[in-house]
Amino acid sequence: MEPSRTADATLVLVLEELRRELGDALVTDAAALDALRADKSGQRSGSAPLALVEAREVAHVQAALRWASAHGVPVVPRGAGTGLAGGAIAQQGELVVSTERMTRILEIDAADELAVVEAGVINAELNAALAPHGLWWAPDPASRAISTVGGNIATNAGGLMCVKYGVTREAVLGLTVVLADGRVLELGRRTVKGVTGYDLTALFIGSEGTLGVIVAATLRLRPLERGGVTTISAAFPDVDSAARAASAITAAGVRPAALELLDAPSLEAIGELLGLPLGGRGAQLLIQTDGPGAASEADAVVATVVQHGGQAERAADAEEGERLFAIRRAFHPAMERRGRVLIEDVSVPRSALAEMFAAIARIEAAHGIPIPTVAHAGDGNLHPNFVFEPDPADPLAVPDAVWIAADELFREALRLGGTLTGEHGVGLLKRRWLQEELGDDAYALQRQLKAVFDPQGILNPGKMFS
Repeated sequence: MEPSRTADATLVLVLEELRRELGDALVTDAAALDALRADKSGQRSGSAPLALVEAREVAHVQAALRWASAHGVPVVPRGAGTGLAGGAIAQQGELVVSTERMTRILEIDAADELAVVEAGVINAELNAALAPHGLWWAPDPASRAISTVGGNIATNAGGLMCVKYGVTREAVLGLTVVLADGRVLELGRRTVKGVTGYDLTALFIGSEGTLGVIVAATLRLRPLERGGVTTISAAFPDVDSAARAASAITAAGVRPAALELLDAPSLEAIGELLGLPLGGRGAQLLIQTDGPGAASEADAVVATVVQHGGQAERAADAEEGERLFAIRRAFHPAMERRGRVLIEDVSVPRSALAEMFAAIARIEAAHGIPIPTVAHAGDGNLHPNFVFEPDPADPLAVPDAVWIAADELFREALRLGGTLTGEHGVGLLKRRWLQEELGDDAYALQRQLKAVFDPQGILNPGKMFS
């Protein structure tokens, strides 16, 4: 295979050292490298990376990082490339180390409710393997059918059910990580409890490949049988009343397994995609309760919905419940049919959910940019989608006008006591706002912390603190 045309000539010569060690695990095919310039965020780098390591075992990752460290070559860790913040995008002179082919489920321990898996295992495929054992891994991102466990961990992924079952951090017991110099760290434990030393496992979860490459994980599982699942669909005249009802549900002590909010433009777009009569609705909540108290919690949910001007209907059975949540999962495909989309991800305190929706409406009106929004309302995590016409000369570019509107949205989330990202991560897209949220001292300390693990600064350059 011929190396990428954009590769630095000197590095191409040195690359032969790595080829001798990795063989066909080292890829320099131009088409394969070009695909690494982008991820699901819609962003794209200006040039292709130097090479790709398709790691099939830990030794491949170690060899790649030892070589990169010796020659000062930047490394971009990558899983399935489903990230929405540009965290796995690579460019000229960089080496991509992919764990996508590390797909072994090494152990399922039903007695201790844990599994040990390699980083390239697909989320949904893991749960399919766990089901015969009566077990389930809780992280439930919208990309579960295509995203890897390693990627879920690197971004601390959330999803529809994290309101009750937690984000990825709550579902990981231990990690195997390869550091920038090729050393392997075994972090964490197999026990539920453990407070020996600093919690480096938690530090690596959500680190977006800036501290090391996650190659395997010990996962905390849950019983698959949730019991008494009840699904409720609630229609509201406007998004304000729906947001206030969602806040009231959690404030009343109800802990639904899922609590999703869709605004009117989202419903209209999804209806067009699925051929369903969803247009004309002000907003919709989808709520699911489970466990021993599911029925009484569902009663409380219905009462709260009615108090806030909504109309609630219970799904007749599990199949109807799944069909209702399929509407929510169709949001991103529906947006992609409308034009170019900048998918955003802010979180606010649940009590400020209505205020954040009002702010989005003001920003939408002021800038003339449609911003359909859905929310994991149970934990205050909103996904505003900026929809715009792409520039024919540069169809992947986000216009300055969209970034100006997004800047206002981010600042409004911070003003309400929220955060720039609830689950997608910082990556390339939000690095410019990171210091504003963290503050100068915390920002400086986190940069120093990265330098402890990556003193040469070769891991995922340009992302987060790099």
